[in-house]
Amino acid sequence: MYIATLLAAPSAANLDAATLDGIVAGWAGSAPRWLKPGVAAEFDLEAMPADRWAVWEALQAQRIDMVVQPAAGRRKKMLLADMDSTMIQQECIDELADVAGVGARVKEITARAMNGELDFEGALTERVGLLKGLPETVIARVIEERLSFTPGGRELIATMKADGAYCALVSGGFTAFTGHVAGALGFHENRANTLLIEDGVLTGVPARPILGREAKVQAFHEISERLGLRADEVMAVGDGANDLGMLHLAGTGVALHAKPSVAAQCDVRVNFGDLTALLYLQGYAETDFVTA
Repeated sequence: MYIATLLAAPSAANLDAATLDGIVAGWAGSAPRWLKPGVAAEFDLEAMPADRWAVWEALQAQRIDMVVQPAAGRRKKMLLADMDSTMIQQECIDELADVAGVGARVKEITARAMNGELDFEGALTERVGLLKGLPETVIARVIEERLSFTPGGRELIATMKADGAYCALVSGGFTAFTGHVAGALGFHENRANTLLIEDGVLTGVPARPILGREAKVQAFHEISERLGLRADEVMAVGDGANDLGMLHLAGTGVALHAKPSVAAQCDVRVNFGDLTALLYLQGYAETDFVTA
């Protein structure tokens, strides 16, 4: 048995009954269930549709996401989440670089690294080098003035935690930011790189070893084994090339507003919805959401 979930951006609420009913009829699905009118709905299927991706393409043109997944075990016991451009709407290193006056150069490197065009470790080392001499007080300034949480993040964490799930934030960014984000959103733990500081200024060198793609995979294994969870009991979410390892390992690996080369390698893609999409994919209705 499979479940098809259709998702619109909450701000647009453009998922209509006619569109939903047309797909249900074409695939001989069950009566649809609205998880949130205009935003999310689901229905059961006996088999994976042969034209799934053709229908997906047509829905994308309407700015609607669709995921077809096995019905069994879709509600997860652990969430492993990326931070930059996933749980928050910014790339922290880009914001630091903007303050330092090297924003354009660092943003270019970040974009290429996240798209898989550059080695992550080398790209991070180069970008951090451009921040050498920046006062450490800028970190607090960026947190206060520039960071914003991705809509739906608080509901995602609070709802999964209320249902007994474990939530871990694993970032290729920096602990100076993951500590803040994890604390604000309620993650159980966080892992990231460390910016080295001496005499109140950034040294321009990241602490070793650098946490990148393989370290996220390692975190996936370490945390799930510690909790006694199978890989199929984990949901992972991210947007960049260094997230692909954990996205492929997870029972549900969600490419959220991902770089094109990343999304192309993932079956579960959310291009228009926000982080509440991850709850709808697990079968939660909006009335089930818990707010922090």
